[in-house]
This record gives sequence, C-alpha cells and structure tokens, in this order.
Amino acid sequence: MKEFIQTLKNIWSLKELREKILFTLFIILVYRFASFISLPAINLAEVGDLLEHYKSQGGNKQGAGLLGLLSSFTGGAFSHASVMALGIMPYISASIIVQLMGMAIPYLQKLQKDGESGRNTLNQITRWLTIGVCLVQAPSYLTSITQLFLPYAQFQSAYFVDPNSIMFWLPSIVILVGGSVFAMWLGEKITDKGIGNGISILIMVGILSRLPEAFVQEIAVQNSKGGLGSIMIMIEVLFWMVVVLLAVVLSVAVRKIPIQYVSRAQARGGVNRNLMQGARQWIPLKVNAAGVMPIIFAQALMFVPGLLTKVDESNTFLAGFKNVFSWQYNVLFALLIIIFSFFYTAITIPVNQMADDLKRQGGLVPKVRPGKETADYLDDILSKITLPGSIFLSIFAVLPAIVHGSFVQTDAFALFFGGTSLLIMVGVILDTVQQINTYLLNHHYDGLMQSKLSRTTGY
Repeated sequence: MKEFIQTLKNIWSLKELREKILFTLFIILVYRFASFISLPAINLAEVGDLLEHYKSQGGNKQGAGLLGLLSSFTGGAFSHASVMALGIMPYISASIIVQLMGMAIPYLQKLQKDGESGRNTLNQITRWLTIGVCLVQAPSYLTSITQLFLPYAQFQSAYFVDPNSIMFWLPSIVILVGGSVFAMWLGEKITDKGIGNGISILIMVGILSRLPEAFVQEIAVQNSKGGLGSIMIMIEVLFWMVVVLLAVVLSVAVRKIPIQYVSRAQARGGVNRNLMQGARQWIPLKVNAAGVMPIIFAQALMFVPGLLTKVDESNTFLAGFKNVFSWQYNVLFALLIIIFSFFYTAITIPVNQMADDLKRQGGLVPKVRPGKETADYLDDILSKITLPGSIFLSIFAVLPAIVHGSFVQTDAFALFFGGTSLLIMVGVILDTVQQINTYLLNHHYDGLMQSKLSRTTGY
C-alpha cells in the first residue's frame, strides 16, 4: 500500500502528467454533463416514466441487444433522448468501415503506408464519414423513440412538438449529428492533450456510469428476499472480481514467437556465425487479437433472427431469439462470435507483411525459412490460438445470460458480468495504466503495475 501511495505522489509531482490527467477529467465531466441534456422537443420529466412503462412491457429484454449496447456505451444517453444519444458510436462505425475498406481500396491502402500525412488524411475521411453515419442513424433513432412511445396515449405529454412534424425531425436530426461530432471532438482532445485513447475513455466512462445504479438495484432486490441477501451480494462481488481477472488474462494473453536477427558479418558471408540479439526477441501474437469487435459484429446481426418471429409469432422457439437471456439467442450469438473472431483476425493481422518485414530486417523464426514459409507458420500459429481465444470470448459474451436469474437477479447488473462492456472497461483501463507507466518510467519512477505479468506482457 505504501508503494501504491508513493506512486500516486509521483504521478501528482509530474506537472505534465498532472495537467494531462486534470484535462482528461474535465473533458469527461463535460461529456457526462452533455449526456443529461435532452432534445429540445422532448420533455425530460416524462422520459423516465416512458422508459419504466416500456420496461414493464418486456422492452428491457427485447431491446437489450444492440440497443442496450448503444445505451451502455453512451452512459444511458441513448435511452434518455439526450442530445448525445448517438454518442461516439457513429465515429466507431466509420472507423470500422474505413478499416475494412482499406483492405480492398488501393487508395486507402496507399494512405495507410504514407506515414503521418496518410494517417491525417484517413482521419479526415473518417470524420466526414462519421457525419454520414450520423445522418443515417439519427432518423433511425428518432423513429425508434416515436414508434416505441407514441402508442401510449397517456404519455403524449412527453413531446413538446408533434413528433410527426418537420419541426420535430429537422432540428432533432441536426442536434443529434452535432452531439455526435462534439463527442468525437472531445475524444480527440483527450488523445491530443490528455492521457490518450480519448474515444475509448469516453466509451468506458459511459459504461462505468451505469454500474453504481445497477449495483444499487441488485442490492435492493437481494435484500428484499430476506437474510441471505447480504451474503449473496458478497458472493456476487467476489465472482465479479474473478470474472474481471479472467477478462484481464484474456486481454493480455499472447503467444510469443521467438525471433533471431542475423548479424551483419553473417549477412555478408563473413566467418562470424553468431546471431546477435535484437531489440525485440519475439513477436507477440495475441490470443484475442480481434478484441471486442466480434461481439459488436455479432450483436449487429442478432436483430435478423428476431425478425423471423414475424413469420410465425406463435412459435416459441423463434420467440426466444427476441430475448437476450434465452438459450436460443445465446447459442447463435456464441457461434457468430467464433466465426467473426476468425474473420476479423484474418483481415487485421497481416502475416504476409510481417514475414516480409522480418526478411528485410534480417530476422527469422528458428527452423523456418524466411518469406512465404514464415508467413504460413505465423498464420498457422494464429489460427491455433484464435480458436481457444474465440471460445473464451464467446463464453464471456453469454456469461450475463448464464448468471441472470439463477445467480444475479437484475438485468442491468447481469450485463456487467461479461460481454462487450466488461472487455472494453478492462482493455481501456490497461491501456491507460500503460500510458501512465510510460510517463513515470521516462522520469525514472516505478510504474503502477510492477509485476512479472506487466514486465512480460507490456501492461
């Protein structure tokens, strides 16, 4: 504990790091304040009653998939008709689109290789594409809130303006687009002047903002059951800590591929046959190289099975796909995650380029020839470690459904036992700690995480 307190003092003693942390906290405060500002056409006092009524009709389970994910990413702004309802998600969507298009469009591939100027151009393309995504998502969002709440005549006072008029749609679309662009700007400011990873930090803050409320609701439900409520809460907290620990392991787990570098004398055909040690003696291939992207892709497609219920609404098997806590939904969800893990890893890890770079730098994998054989070897290793990584990731994704009901009582708290929210929180926190460690080590201070794990994994 004394070492931890001393580390905090070291952080505060560095003026540059202190200013970056304070600036980041200020931007987070602005972001959270903006998320509570409702659209001008919406009566914020009535929105809470609308949501509670919708949840009582079962909307919490039917909308807890992709809509629930978007709501958690925005800290509840999505479900409260806020000016920040779209949050940072349009920027994330645009970034993914640009990344995927870069695999097929030569111009984008050239920009990726052009260094700083190319990255600036790609960032500008992503910003403009973000506005385009907003112009698609904003009308969809407005349609969803009007279709969900208009049928309830007792809640018509929630709208200051007729929700079917142009005076509702046009200003609301402009404000939603502006709110998303503002969130993107705040994230970039954290990246430039704060502690980095601005977009990820805003998403993490939105997720964490819902944890206290979910925990309080779980305590209330458990305590209403009698004397065992406090014991169950303690068991849940301990189990949640174990899940977080496993999420950390999944995030930092790597397979190390040993690399040796040929000395200049050997490369010239000299008599020196020794191999010199390079700056990095191994290539770290992450067990979960795809991160949370397979979960996001899978959740984006899970609305399709729900549409099948309209074919035969009396079919109980198909009806299960509308409930994110049903076994039908989660079996298909897990399979999609495994498939997308292989797909996303294959398109984002350039094994051919890695093999070419090694060959140019005089590096080689022991007992493997440089060039194509090295690329095939890396691809084979990557495929073997992606399988257990994808299975582990799918278990994390469906864990909320496993613990819900039998172990955890409330929907909101169950969602923190796995899935995208937990993995994003763990990943962002690890990256942020690494950024702080870099500042401390550059000033000859010990980092926040002094352990064998941090020294071997870099976190």
